[in-house]
Amino acid sequence: MGIMFKFSKLLAALASITLISLGLLAPAWAAPAQACRPLVENGSRYTVCTYDARTDKLQLFWRDPGGKPYGGYDTLASSLKQVGKTLAFAMNAGMYHPDSSPVGLYIEEGRQIIPANTRSGAGNFHLKPNGIFYFGRGGAGVMETERFLKSGIAADYATQSGPMLVINGAIHPKIEPTGTSEKIRNGVGVKDGHIIIFAISDEPVTFYKFASLFRDTFNCPNALFLDGSISSLYAPSLGRADRWQPVGPIVGVVENAGR
Repeated sequence: MGIMFKFSKLLAALASITLISLGLLAPAWAAPAQACRPLVENGSRYTVCTYDARTDKLQLFWRDPGGKPYGGYDTLASSLKQVGKTLAFAMNAGMYHPDSSPVGLYIEEGRQIIPANTRSGAGNFHLKPNGIFYFGRGGAGVMETERFLKSGIAADYATQSGPMLVINGAIHPKIEPTGTSEKIRNGVGVKDGHIIIFAISDEPVTFYKFASLFRDTFNCPNALFLDGSISSLYAPSLGRADRWQPVGPIVGVVENAGR
């Protein structure tokens, strides 16, 4: 009986090893996949962070409980730490005025703080169509501003920026493949109504190259430009904490301390 028992255990162990090698069974010691990772695409370097609106705790931040703009990731991380929470990821989340107030629509915890900006003007924000990045209990999405306003979507969080990078699978018509302006850029795209993909270039890239990343590599039907030049990232898992100061609205992923 003892020999048969040991032989059965050996067969079970060999079966587990085979399943692991085939990727069908994860070993108990396997580390979880990192949300943020480096990516080289079409000769350019990026950092990409992917989250699921159904399971990850995403939030938008602008002002602290006292009404003062956070202005930076260190300040936000410190504030969250005081209430037993950890900032696992953060990125600048839309354009802002010199006083750090959002240029366009800003919704936080279901409350509209800044109304949508549908005016015409100069600069990237007004390179229409611009758009809205929204998320909450109902999932997530990126949508042209006018369409979002007509949709009646009650988002828990939303931020407006511009221009749209990808619109229904096509690159924004005013983003030309012959464009030569290269800058550090960051943006966001959404797939399947809940998979949120944030990307920041680690070197200057053109608008068209950046938009193509979301369309061709990530297969996002819609994507939004968040900003350029001042684009920054807070990703402790990569040992990265950019310190552009100040920033306006911030999108972050929050975890309970010790998670």
